[in-house]
Amino acid sequence: MTQQSTGVAGKVIKPVSDFFSSPIAGGIVLILASLAAIIVANSTLHESYESLLKLKAGGLSVEHWVNDALMAVFFMMVGLEIKRELLTGQLATWSQRALPGFAALGGMVVPALIYTGFNVGHGDALAGWAIPAATDIAFALGVLALLGSRVPSSLKVFLSALAILDDMGAVAIIALFYTSDISLIMLGAATMMVILLFLLNRAGVTRLLPYLAAGCLLWFFMLQSGVHATIAGIVLAFCIPLRKKDRDNKVPLDRLEHAINPWVTFLILPLFGFANAGVALSGMTMDDLLSSVPVGVALGLFIGKQIGIFGLSLLAVRLGLARRPDNSSWTQVYGVSVLCGIGFTMSLFIGNLAFAGNTLLIDEVKVGVLAGSLLAVVAGMLILRFSSASPVR
Repeated sequence: MTQQSTGVAGKVIKPVSDFFSSPIAGGIVLILASLAAIIVANSTLHESYESLLKLKAGGLSVEHWVNDALMAVFFMMVGLEIKRELLTGQLATWSQRALPGFAALGGMVVPALIYTGFNVGHGDALAGWAIPAATDIAFALGVLALLGSRVPSSLKVFLSALAILDDMGAVAIIALFYTSDISLIMLGAATMMVILLFLLNRAGVTRLLPYLAAGCLLWFFMLQSGVHATIAGIVLAFCIPLRKKDRDNKVPLDRLEHAINPWVTFLILPLFGFANAGVALSGMTMDDLLSSVPVGVALGLFIGKQIGIFGLSLLAVRLGLARRPDNSSWTQVYGVSVLCGIGFTMSLFIGNLAFAGNTLLIDEVKVGVLAGSLLAVVAGMLILRFSSASPVR
């Protein structure tokens, strides 16, 4: 290869490499995949799109493989992040947990109350109360990254910690409220796998293969038990060693997270977006678009999140229970609170669980999630773009 051709290749490869290593790359790829789904769902390819999602392999449809199997890997990555932050990171002490803890509580309760207020007396629609309670950490952090130095690092830490606690709440909600009929036999088998994973950890096993093998069996038993299979990813993550190193002097948790992160970011989440964001707007009337479900979801995300997060953060600081993030103003904290209205991935996921089999309600959820998240992105960016830090506390 000539020096000139090598130079040309370098000019092409380097920008691509820089893009995929940037903190906003995952969010952009997810947005593109979701936009592709919306375009396909409203084109002549609509029927082919639906047929592809319903195509079965190994007893599960493509849609179920994405939502129940691949998303278990996503939840495993979430679990790895949660474990690290709780033991050695931004949530290792109670003082560090205070402000994001209050914020996460408000950011889940108020959106749920707003959605419930719009859907009381609407029968099946009330099952979606938890849809606007979730925050999409990847999107929110991606938007903060776009703002660069305009946002102090303390706010990025605050948002990360808040979103991790929010994810913990979402996982608890899925486990407690969105389960089907329970098979005690399969639940017992899943419990045995959890015990095995715990014993592997206590025995000091640092090789990942035994954990992953037991985790696959745990996923299968969870799938058959009625408890949503993605919970297996969280349980497995909590059992991966963090305080011991393997024979290569590497921490098993870090090794696993590093291995799966690119797959989750650039394959699993885009596939989830493509499989779940496609909504055929042509088949919906204005009454459908303005019904209680999409309005409740959109306002829960856009209004509920900012009221709940900012309100409880302000209250906690005023009562002396927590401190405002260093080098930040209340306007910036408010801007981050608005950004937390980006519910996308987790909101769509919970919507699928809440309204399984009800195509109309799921489509209405998609409209509400897309509308609320878009409003949160635009408003949050504008607030943070034109705000400034204040030394006054």
